[in-house]
Amino acid sequence: MSLITVGTMAFDAIETPFGKVDKIIGGSATYVAYAASNFIKPVQQISIIGNDFPENEINELKKRGVQMDGVEMVQDKKSFFWSGRYHLDMNSRDTLVTDLNVLEDFNPVVPDSYQGSEFLMLGNVMPKLQLSVINQLKKRPKLIVMDTMNFWMDVALDDLKEVIAKVDVLLVNDSEARQLSGEFSLVKAARKILSMGPSYLIIKKGEHGALLFHKNHVFFAPALPLEDVFDPTGAGDTFAGGFIGHLAKTKDISFDNMKTAIIVGSALASFCVEKFGPDRMKEITSKDIEERISEFVQLVNFDIDLV
Repeated sequence: MSLITVGTMAFDAIETPFGKVDKIIGGSATYVAYAASNFIKPVQQISIIGNDFPENEINELKKRGVQMDGVEMVQDKKSFFWSGRYHLDMNSRDTLVTDLNVLEDFNPVVPDSYQGSEFLMLGNVMPKLQLSVINQLKKRPKLIVMDTMNFWMDVALDDLKEVIAKVDVLLVNDSEARQLSGEFSLVKAARKILSMGPSYLIIKKGEHGALLFHKNHVFFAPALPLEDVFDPTGAGDTFAGGFIGHLAKTKDISFDNMKTAIIVGSALASFCVEKFGPDRMKEITSKDIEERISEFVQLVNFDIDLV
């Protein structure tokens, strides 16, 4: 059993009300790989990096069962770089710098060794690149999960809709769901987005949890109240990695198991925000994950005495 993940491997510079880092490893595929590798191996990475991407970071990922056959290195260019400043509520941010660098050359190629993978995680990149990966697979995976953002809704809506029609699960946040659907009510928005093709829709609501929609069913998972939130960058990608990692491990893509996968993804994301970049993800153990998941279970369990 294996998982292909497509996305960026990059550098970030981040400023939050609680601290600042000038250059740290980031990228959607990086966070997905760190999260998913807790549950499934190999994680088969497809990305592009420059000559400045640290070898020790690549070795750290390889040590966790992440295969790099699909990662292209461009020797004469730098890796993708993003810089942002978060507001006090930590839910909104300003982008300060976006240097595409090698991302301008990204033309993902699925290696022969990746063919036959049963799970595909399409990280947040240009829809045409997501579609290219789908079209290169000789056999359709058992489950295709896709993440996207409002930027692609602004500049590549037709391409985005073409990809959405081919995936099983779409991940967006609440403002993106409203923009994509043109509906303010998230229930109406979900109904309209599901009519575009996916069987499942996850609407992420940051510190307010996540919603899972499927046909006429809906499931809500709360977020765990945390004492320390240093950096929300990568939390959504970490959530996606935990979500699809659990599904790939259990080989069960039913609605009931997706509810569990959302709790698992939320637990992983709750670790991610505790330090800058993926540093916290490098530290956690299976025992840490089990304990955090049990905290989520306690959060939603309650007893009522009927009068």
